[in-house]
Amino acid sequence: SPQEDPVLIRPFRGHTAAVTGVAFDANAAELVTCSVDRLLILWKLRTPCSAYRFSGHAEAVTSVEFSPDGRVLASASQDHTVRLWIPCIHGESSVLKGHTASVRSVSFSHDGYSVVSASNDKLIKIWSVCYQRLLFTLFQHTGWVCCAKFSPDGRIIASCGEDKSIKIWDTRNKICINTFSDYEGFPTFVDFNPSGTCIASASSNNTVKLWDIRTNKLLQHFKVHRAGVNCISFHPSGNYLITASSDGTLKILDLLGERLIYTLHGHKGPVLCVTFSKGGENFASGGVDAQVLLWKTNFDTLDYEEVLEHNFRRTHIDDPPHLLDVYPRSCHFHDEKLTSVEVS
Repeated sequence: SPQEDPVLIRPFRGHTAAVTGVAFDANAAELVTCSVDRLLILWKLRTPCSAYRFSGHAEAVTSVEFSPDGRVLASASQDHTVRLWIPCIHGESSVLKGHTASVRSVSFSHDGYSVVSASNDKLIKIWSVCYQRLLFTLFQHTGWVCCAKFSPDGRIIASCGEDKSIKIWDTRNKICINTFSDYEGFPTFVDFNPSGTCIASASSNNTVKLWDIRTNKLLQHFKVHRAGVNCISFHPSGNYLITASSDGTLKILDLLGERLIYTLHGHKGPVLCVTFSKGGENFASGGVDAQVLLWKTNFDTLDYEEVLEHNFRRTHIDDPPHLLDVYPRSCHFHDEKLTSVEVS
């Protein structure tokens, strides 16, 4: 039935250029977005809906995230800075300077005390939110660093870059403890699953990979997109992964069944960012079309087998029809009067 599928709740239009980042607060009552138009927009989702624009960055904003308690926003920009914002009507912010090139991503630790940033200067920096100063720098990437994320317990950082590597860092010893290589393309985004045992990486070569950081092995390899994958997000259950691609689609992967279950169309052009809400009931996406789309999940409440059965036909190529399916198995009389035709 249609209500089992993800449903588009509504589009949000306010940005004038590509939307590069989306993030929910802990209660899914607010959504923050960032854009190439240099702005952040805070959307109040509960009725009546309202929005606030935050300006301060001098160049395109590349990433944005809520702190776990929702009291602070962090953003990264091509102007080489990270900004911390108070998400209120005034939009006050403070600037963290230290990178010497575009900052590609920003992410909070689980306790909200720290922020990690990744930059085209090949460096990863960890900042104190409370004291608004640099704590330490991680350096071993030999190319632009696209993304860096804290593990759920904050003890590990995963990063990826255009040097075709994914690196795992020990935050206490400040050293790289493992490296995964993606030789077919370069990883564009990386994130931890909710338990912190695995990481998923999106790649420029249209693939998504799942790695076990305990055994250092590749667990799953999905090639379901026709263009580079720009962003991924784990469902809070850890059973589903949503992907955003330059082919204009969002795809939802069932990690237990190791298969694609949904392909979503809505954006007109490449999709750059996607994220689940903290409870998993909603997800939001943003793209080059300057639209932000808010979706209702639905599928996470269904029995696993029901989801697979309902989506079997849309995820499998139909077999050629059998002759018994094409031709009637018995005579079908549609008229009482039958006429015969003699063929010489």
